[in-house]
Amino acid sequence: MGTWIVVGIVVLVVLWLVFTYNGLISARNRTQEAWSEIEVELKRRHDLIPNLVNTVQGYIGHERGTLEAVTNARANAVAAGATGDPQKIGQAENVLSQSLRSLFAVSENYPDLKAISAFTNLQENLTATEDKLEFSRRFYNGNVRDYNIKLQTLPTSLIAGVLGFKPFGFFQADEGDRAVPQVNFQNMPGPGQFYPPGGGSSMPQVPPGAPGEGGGGTPPPG
Repeated sequence: MGTWIVVGIVVLVVLWLVFTYNGLISARNRTQEAWSEIEVELKRRHDLIPNLVNTVQGYIGHERGTLEAVTNARANAVAAGATGDPQKIGQAENVLSQSLRSLFAVSENYPDLKAISAFTNLQENLTATEDKLEFSRRFYNGNVRDYNIKLQTLPTSLIAGVLGFKPFGFFQADEGDRAVPQVNFQNMPGPGQFYPPGGGSSMPQVPPGAPGEGGGGTPPPG
């Protein structure tokens, strides 16, 4: 009788190991596939940027600093991609995103450039790539979260390291994308009030002719 109990326990442990191992393999594969989607979008963006720089440099050539910032940021992003480290790649890609924003902001001052179809097409393709990259980032980070939770939860954590499973790093968003605009309601004018033009006073005033201001209002009917 005791032998059957031992055999039953061994069978249960083996089944648990098999199911746990297979579950970790599936979660790891999903995470790696999600990262592959990010790499595809990053490569697409890297391939579009040289064409963008070549298109705009004839129009904003004197904006040399902006163009060099984009070129250098792209080179650093490609180098970071070779490391395979999501944290390093994320930092480099964030710098690249910021440099592209600066370039597009500068281009607003050049109507002739904005009228070129090649530039607008590249801008639209880069915008679409950014949207796909953001979706892929969220999908990847969701898989990383689920996978890392499995590794850290008992009793799986007791065997995950022994079986060679390691946590994945998150692919962080650009700080500019995560910033939330701050609105200050403390100094907002109340109903019927306004701020004087030019910012000469921080106190709201009542418009001339408003009721209740030193006789400036319309007198009540007799």
